[in-house]
Amino acid sequence: MPLVAARGNELGETLAAGDPVRVFDPDTERAIRASLQAHAGQMRKSDAGVPYVAHPFHVALILARLGLPPRVLQAALLHDVVEDCEGWSNARVERGFGPDVARTVAELTEDKSRTWEERKHAQVEHAQHLSTDALAVKAADKLHNLCTLAQDLRAAADPATVWGRFRGGRERTLAMSRELVDAIAARCDVRLAAELRAALLAVESASGLPARRTTP
Repeated sequence: MPLVAARGNELGETLAAGDPVRVFDPDTERAIRASLQAHAGQMRKSDAGVPYVAHPFHVALILARLGLPPRVLQAALLHDVVEDCEGWSNARVERGFGPDVARTVAELTEDKSRTWEERKHAQVEHAQHLSTDALAVKAADKLHNLCTLAQDLRAAADPATVWGRFRGGRERTLAMSRELVDAIAARCDVRLAAELRAALLAVESASGLPARRTTP
């Protein structure tokens, strides 16, 4: 039975039995509102006209579908606010959402003072040491970015126009993505690992590159 269907049946049985089920989490609602406000006016680099907040929302949605707890969903919704949004600090995240969420956001926050190459290499190295919560968010973050990139490449008349938006260009960006996917997939949930590898292959295919084998 599919994972979602199985969980749906379990939820139905629980509701029918009269047991309390917490389907609404007020802290996650606050994280949604905070993410909306923090990313107001920001747009996705890879999709003209798409608000940036669609990204953390979809990262949280991926993790919710896998059944992760509210603290991880909140970290997913807020994972870019310290890095990209004025007025946000790790201390502010902790005041609003507690130390667990703040620690996860801190693990995922990049140092934008470093060069592109330095930051990408640091991501790969860091992925080997991330906590379980941070690793889950990082995996979903990369998955969403790869999936939307593949969509953009397939829709473009010329894939080179899409790659022109990336500081590393096609070759360097793909090389670093392969390293990061390998590092994350070696440690994360097997379902996320499989989807990450499939998404990377989709990006390569949409870029006109020959098919290659992936690490099982």
